[in-house]
Amino acid sequence: MKQCAFLTLDETGDFVIDDEHAIAPLNLLGWQVATVSWRQTHRPWSDFDAVIIRSTWDYWNDVPAFLKTLEQVNRETRLANPLNLVHWNMAKTYMRDLQQKGVGIVPTLWPDSLEADFLAGFQSQLGVDEIVVKPVVGANGEDAFRVSGSCTLEHLAGIQACFHNRECMIQPFMPNIISEGEYSLFFFSGEYSHAVLKIPAESEFRSQEERGAEIRSVAPQEKLLLRARQAIDTFSPAPLYARIDFIRNDADDFLVMELELIEPSLYLRMDPQAPGRFAAAIDQWARAGYF
Repeated sequence: MKQCAFLTLDETGDFVIDDEHAIAPLNLLGWQVATVSWRQTHRPWSDFDAVIIRSTWDYWNDVPAFLKTLEQVNRETRLANPLNLVHWNMAKTYMRDLQQKGVGIVPTLWPDSLEADFLAGFQSQLGVDEIVVKPVVGANGEDAFRVSGSCTLEHLAGIQACFHNRECMIQPFMPNIISEGEYSLFFFSGEYSHAVLKIPAESEFRSQEERGAEIRSVAPQEKLLLRARQAIDTFSPAPLYARIDFIRNDADDFLVMELELIEPSLYLRMDPQAPGRFAAAIDQWARAGYF
């Protein structure tokens, strides 16, 4: 059988990981799958015919080491998603590239630093009362802050300190994240697979499952699917897997919040056919040598 590795983290903790749903379909296609830490050193990567980055949800704590591992993998075998996309997608400045290609994104400012009175200036530039501050490199909602005029000076100072010598991005707070939720659409080798709606927990604005969000399987309306296809069509060839997160705006359109190509949760358990689609995409990618 052909050998495939799913890269993961060392300690799963409270993370919900459902990559195992793809293992049985891959077995049926002639693949033996090993789930291994991206930090492992005991087994050569050349043992594997393909290595798929999956739940490596601690990499942002040591980005240089993570990239060094991926570079080693890339020298010894086939890696997905490919290294050039990993580099591009790691910093959320990729959103500017999407916007330049005509993809609608949540309006975003890219300040070099946060000044002591940052709130009023960004509120004015974006024309909103509330903003969200996020790191340019980060994941799982870590160090993402919802900021309004009711925040104390102490809280604002803490946010400023968090981003001292650290790049950040500023977006308007989108109320529909609370009233409706965030949509995630999944594509395998450029083909739509399934979608979920992530509804933040009470008193929370972040939509991660580990933060208590409710996850629902949904059928995306035509406009949402169109916006997702516009985003995925900016890639040639299409990545092996992609998750595109959307929020509905006040004009009843959908804007990209994030486009995840490195280690997105694929919510394979939410659609009975999704594991088979993912397995088939891996098998086709490995045989065709897309990257």
